[in-house]
Amino acid sequence: MMTITLLPYTFSLMVTFPDVPLGIFLFCMCVIAIGSVQSYLLMVTVIFLPHISKATTWCKDKFMGHRESPAHNVEPFSIDLHAPLSKERVEAFSDGVYAIVATLLILDICEDNVPDPKDVQQKFSGSLVAALGAYGPQFLAYFGSFATVGLLWFAHHSLFLHVRKATQTMGLFNILSLAFVGGLPLAYQQTSAFARQPRDELERVRVSCAIIFFASIFQFAIWTTALLHQRETLQPAVQFGGQEHAFMFAKLALYPCASLLAFAATCLLSRFSTAIFHLMQIAVPFAFLLLRLLVRLALAGLQVLWDLWPERPQQDQGEPETQSQLLPASC
Repeated sequence: MMTITLLPYTFSLMVTFPDVPLGIFLFCMCVIAIGSVQSYLLMVTVIFLPHISKATTWCKDKFMGHRESPAHNVEPFSIDLHAPLSKERVEAFSDGVYAIVATLLILDICEDNVPDPKDVQQKFSGSLVAALGAYGPQFLAYFGSFATVGLLWFAHHSLFLHVRKATQTMGLFNILSLAFVGGLPLAYQQTSAFARQPRDELERVRVSCAIIFFASIFQFAIWTTALLHQRETLQPAVQFGGQEHAFMFAKLALYPCASLLAFAATCLLSRFSTAIFHLMQIAVPFAFLLLRLLVRLALAGLQVLWDLWPERPQQDQGEPETQSQLLPASC
């Protein structure tokens, strides 16, 4: 999707600079990337992924022993006529807001970052590559902002996959989250102006961190509200003590913690506010990719500390050992 949204920008370059092959080259690269992802990689995934999954399962059973999978991890879909809100309507409205926000981001790129042909000739000696290089901070801000929108949507989508019934309080927190998601184009405009107005970069970084924090913390509030009535609102896998509970908690807490940490770091290291903000935009997507592994390592470390805790009360030999309710049954 990120590559598709760049197609209008390559069209603008082709129209503005018809004699320079760079615009055509960028357009072709975007088309090749889109075609590769949609066809070849998808085909390879469909063909080889089942075999890889079977091989992985065989190796796991060989070295760790066969384990019975839970019989009912996900309950079948059912319509609850007594639900205060329609979960499908909440998801549809949220998806529409995220789509509009992503569209607004690319519209700013297409409108403001096509260089003027006269400036290319006078300032950059006719080099379109050098002219586009001057817009490097704006492109970095765009990709970081688009990644933020995409990951917030992914966290929202993952949460509502496990929601069985949406309450009015959850709907209110969802509206508040979407209100700040709608401010992400403003955060992009703030961060893209770092190079043009470096004097105000500290305030711009803090405004951007605040927008991202509130957009994500209200998502976390939806999750917290659902946990208060988890038997009615959530699937068993993500309830307290479920297999996916810790992973969902970490997924929804990542952006609030990262944005709050970046905001606090700018208070101590104001000179490096721009670098801190861009580092957060780069680090969070990588953390999302490695999040399940990080959660497993953290749970394993907590389990080791629990086993080695010297003052843990000894249980009676006649009673079976109960597992800690803070840790899920399996990572």
